[in-house]
Amino acid sequence: MTNMQRGLAELLGTFWLVFGGCGSAVLAAAFPEVGIGLLGVSLAFGLTVLTMAYSIGHISGCHLNPAVTLGLWAGGRFPVHDVPLYVIAQLAGAIAAAGALYLIASGNADYSLATNGLAANGFGEHSPGGYTMQAALIVEVLLTFFFLLVIMGSTDARAPADHAPIAIGLMLTLIHLISIPVSNTSVNPARSTGPALIQGGWAIEQLWLFWAAPIAGALIGGLVYKALGADAKSRPDVTGDAL
Repeated sequence: MTNMQRGLAELLGTFWLVFGGCGSAVLAAAFPEVGIGLLGVSLAFGLTVLTMAYSIGHISGCHLNPAVTLGLWAGGRFPVHDVPLYVIAQLAGAIAAAGALYLIASGNADYSLATNGLAANGFGEHSPGGYTMQAALIVEVLLTFFFLLVIMGSTDARAPADHAPIAIGLMLTLIHLISIPVSNTSVNPARSTGPALIQGGWAIEQLWLFWAAPIAGALIGGLVYKALGADAKSRPDVTGDAL
């Protein structure tokens, strides 16, 4: 695949992750009487990764996440010279998705960006459950760490074939079930950046944590799996060394 094809795949995939996941939170979670709630939003995020993994995994590897890209590099699965291409594409997709979501949400007369937001990540008074910065930092590092273990383990050449997207999608669902109350769940700097740039204010001020913590967790996860898996490599039929 060419760099243009891989970059476009990452852009579209990340657009779908942010639009589908954050869209479920903004448009459907609090809908009167039939809102999908925390469970529905968690499933939505997992389903975006699952559907994109089967759609573009063979093109780009379906990272959809700067932390995943860097974690795979740390784990010896991804070349450093391709990291900027992927990160730029992921950020572009996330920002475009947040913009599209804002345009749709604004079609409701009762919607207010200041009041309803765009599912931005936050801590302290901006945490859904009122959790501190320390709590958000710890949960984001830990969950991204285990996310990388699942990604690298399920795509290992020795793992059962064809099931990696299911494992990774379910893992992302579980991650959201755990941490939505704490930080609104990031584990993905691109997912955090798109809504924060549109929402502005406190969301941008707190954005640093949702870059630092997921990247730290991903780098540790990549290094740990590299040590656990010895000379393990991703399956040879996989492009992009992720899915």
